[in-house]
Amino acid sequence: MANITEFQKIGVGLMGFGLFFLLFGVLLYFDSVLLAFGNILFLAGLTFIIGFKRTARFFFQRHKFRGTLFFLGGVSLVLCRWPFIGMLVESYGFVFLFRSFFPMALGFVLSAVNVPFLSAFFSSSHSMV
Repeated sequence: MANITEFQKIGVGLMGFGLFFLLFGVLLYFDSVLLAFGNILFLAGLTFIIGFKRTARFFFQRHKFRGTLFFLGGVSLVLCRWPFIGMLVESYGFVFLFRSFFPMALGFVLSAVNVPFLSAFFSSSHSMV
């Protein structure tokens, strides 16, 4: 079992609040202040979790340069109060940056069906349809 440091715990909290503010900003018709605050908290949380050097190394890899450019460009557009266009650009960059993680995340979600409580829940939801 890996030990979780205090900085990583703080990072998880920052990322959680960042995602909350991003969701809340989108629900409030792309409120630029909430979206900007959510972006800043998300990036700060990521830095706290994996460290400054690993964050910089992740974002500035040669094959991820286009994704980084779009993601940070979208964050910049949101900070300049162009929230809708900024979120579109940022979403494209996010998908381009994290596309290698999607199969692993999908596998994790699909493996959750094998958990006893969840498998009972999913099997009952299919019988309702």
